[in-house]
Amino acid sequence: MNRRRFLTAATASAAAVCATGPSAFAATASRARTPSDTQLLRTWFEATYRSITAMTTELGLAADKIDVSGAGTPVPSPQTSPTNIGCGLWSTVAAAGLGVISGSLMHERLGRAVAAVERLERAHGFWFNWYDAHDGSVLTTWPESGDAVRPFLSTVDNAWLVTGLRIAADADPVLRPRIARLLAEVDWSYFYTPYDAADPVAGPGQLLGGYWPDKPGKGEPTGFHYGALNTEPRMASYHGIADGTLPTDHYWHLFRTLLPGMGQEQEPEGGYVTVDDVRVWQGHYTYRGRKLVPTWGGSMFEALMVPLFVPEPEWSPHSWGTSHRRYIRSQIEHGLIEEKYGYWGFSPASIPEGGYREYGVDGIGMQEDGYNSLGVVTPHASFLALPLAPDEAVANLKALDRNLGAYDDRYGFHDSVDVTTGRVSDVVLALDQGMITAALAQHLSPGLLQRPFRTGGFRSRVRPLLGKERFSV
Repeated sequence: MNRRRFLTAATASAAAVCATGPSAFAATASRARTPSDTQLLRTWFEATYRSITAMTTELGLAADKIDVSGAGTPVPSPQTSPTNIGCGLWSTVAAAGLGVISGSLMHERLGRAVAAVERLERAHGFWFNWYDAHDGSVLTTWPESGDAVRPFLSTVDNAWLVTGLRIAADADPVLRPRIARLLAEVDWSYFYTPYDAADPVAGPGQLLGGYWPDKPGKGEPTGFHYGALNTEPRMASYHGIADGTLPTDHYWHLFRTLLPGMGQEQEPEGGYVTVDDVRVWQGHYTYRGRKLVPTWGGSMFEALMVPLFVPEPEWSPHSWGTSHRRYIRSQIEHGLIEEKYGYWGFSPASIPEGGYREYGVDGIGMQEDGYNSLGVVTPHASFLALPLAPDEAVANLKALDRNLGAYDDRYGFHDSVDVTTGRVSDVVLALDQGMITAALAQHLSPGLLQRPFRTGGFRSRVRPLLGKERFSV
């Protein structure tokens, strides 16, 4: 965009926020929202889904990303991951549910994707972290650099593919038997280290980050577990608890904060409680006078990607629901009040100048050298807030489009924008576009993608756990 226009818009926006504060911002957002916003959100969905179809290869798999800076048809990247594939599956279901595509076209696209997933090489029932999106082979060389890639089984990435497969099976009964055969091999205990009261460091009752399966036996595990509860790997925990391959007490062995005295962003407050015979540290952080359960790095998608599918705020309104809303408010105030950017929403994404990195709000993450915002706003973070803070999210996204040119009417919002320079990323990522489609689906048709996570083991095993949750917030 024109640099003078950018500087004028950014300065005016920041000045208005500094003068009015966050409560006035919310009121302004509410007044700015009109009935036409529903059509605007549908338009945004349609453009975002065009990006998903543009990055889907002939094989049927959503690739990792596309470059949308040129005028021609973008070329999908060579690589894809289980998460990318899952995003493609649920985006197609959402498109049909919202009437953007027909049911027959949904069946055709899901069928092609499922056929491709059936062909992918697996180990121990799980999918590898990177495949060639065009022929389905396991990547051993990174396409962009030529560096060697050691095939890896990622806990969190497999969780998002399983999420997409469950949604596809729910939406298309014809595919259910095939998807059931795929999921029959998924056993989350492969990643699980059982709890050992005599040595909870070695036996924490948590999930490993994953395995390199090229070693004898189970393979070589990562040197860390996913210990923080309020992070995106809890989707794997929910899947395993729901299907019975993980014990329910696994949920209580995850950290609300790290324990007092452990190195972390701030010394937590709270107290110990006993739930289901497990002694749980119910800790919290305080950020700008607001009690909440932190994530690991302070990014939006750690906290708010999972509830797009598992209805945590509904099943746990005074714990998960309260903390999620305060987390959003903290992200808003960081951008508008603390940093005076005039915009908000920080989550891992493409670097505007190229590459990829984590963005977040350091004060609401446990990691001592956590994620920082660095003046880079990521539009998908606002969409993640849409189900719980729709007025603020819509107003922020409109401003990012109007003032910074972050929206492309061909393929939706670009991945990131540096609000201090006006530089907008040239690419869109399947992961971030997939979060946008899911958030828009949840807002425009509540529950559309949540049906498979409200029944079966999710209802009988996961929901009671969330009902017992008592965060100290």
